[in-house]
Amino acid sequence: MQLTKGSRDVLVIEQHTRIGGGCTHWGTIPSKALRYSIYQLTEALANQLVKEAGIRANPTVAELRRSAQSIINKQETMRRSFYERNNVEIVHGKARFVDANTVQIDDDQLIRFNYAVIASGSRPHRPAEIDFHHPRIFDSDTILNLSFKPRSMTVYGAGVIGCEYASMFRNLDIKINLINTRSKLLEFLDDEIVDALSYHLRERGVLVRHNEQYERVEPTDDGVVLYFESGKQVKTDILLWAAGRMGNSDDIGLENIGVTPNRRGYLSVSKCFQTETPNIYAVGDLIGFPSLASAAYTQGRAAANHILGNQEHCELIGDIPAGIYTSPEISSIGKTERELTEAKVPYEIGHTHFRSLARAQITGRTVGMLKILFHRETLEILGVHCFGSNAAEIIHIGQAVMAQRGSANSLHYFMNTTFNYPTMAEAYRVAALNGFNRLF
Repeated sequence: MQLTKGSRDVLVIEQHTRIGGGCTHWGTIPSKALRYSIYQLTEALANQLVKEAGIRANPTVAELRRSAQSIINKQETMRRSFYERNNVEIVHGKARFVDANTVQIDDDQLIRFNYAVIASGSRPHRPAEIDFHHPRIFDSDTILNLSFKPRSMTVYGAGVIGCEYASMFRNLDIKINLINTRSKLLEFLDDEIVDALSYHLRERGVLVRHNEQYERVEPTDDGVVLYFESGKQVKTDILLWAAGRMGNSDDIGLENIGVTPNRRGYLSVSKCFQTETPNIYAVGDLIGFPSLASAAYTQGRAAANHILGNQEHCELIGDIPAGIYTSPEISSIGKTERELTEAKVPYEIGHTHFRSLARAQITGRTVGMLKILFHRETLEILGVHCFGSNAAEIIHIGQAVMAQRGSANSLHYFMNTTFNYPTMAEAYRVAALNGFNRLF
């Protein structure tokens, strides 16, 4: 869209029959729609009248996913309308680079271009020795096609995807073993947030095992046995393999344009998203961290601006917030306490526990907290971390203030701003006053 508004002719080549990619069809949108369906179900079953009536529900994942299909269709229709309104041609087929100015589609059609942006995304990493065709072994692309409700489930890999699905399926009263290959969950997050997540997963009945590496996977007719290097073994009805992803960079002719992916298929890019070949750009999951749909949108726009010669607009503005859709959800932006301590930055902390907010008490969503990290001397906001209901929405207030320059990015903003009452946004004022009082 950015290139067409800059009067460039744009062709989109899409391998799949439908547009929207993994985000729309088998990743972000369907998984978050499923999460919301589960949330609605658990809310309904927790209702006192429903309890007294003795009503029980035991839907399959497929049944819970029905509402997701209409959302997927709406998203695809909307995206197609954007292309049509901006006169962007879409060609469906498999594209390979012939040279730095030519691609070939489905072994016949040749297309010449001045610039190319590769946005082919990523896929789950599948070790060759594991049979992913077995009906009881899944990855994040196939788990949404689960046709029955298992009693138990092992999630191997406790990254963002693993934690989200462990939390989601536990809310369906499925017994969960969450296997972490590291010493703690989501190590890139603030330690206090990680501790809160670990506590609430365990409180909900999720069994978390740290520092485990698999030795082999043995599927059976009635389940899957996971053997560990430590000598332990776990058998559950199904296995969700969530240990890493790979960039979709194979078989697209990168060897013909001088671009070399790393061992996981990801491409290295400059700050303006150029590959080793200057007229070839790469954005989205294909370039690795942060691997967020929100970041991919911005990266694509930045690459387009660089192609159009708008050098000053090719870099991203400020930090990118992380949104993790566990139950409760997590969102974070800026520095963690660990990073600030290592950098010897004199910081202070402002806290709000949701249980003290009127809005949280009204809605019954009292689990959670907002944490502001700020410089002790300048009061500059250095990081905001949130755990609880609507965390991924709440974080954007902190993001907006942190993006300001100079004195506009200050704890004083939150202390002196009038927030609607009662709201969850009020957490910023409470946390700011809490932190400011620690200075004296």
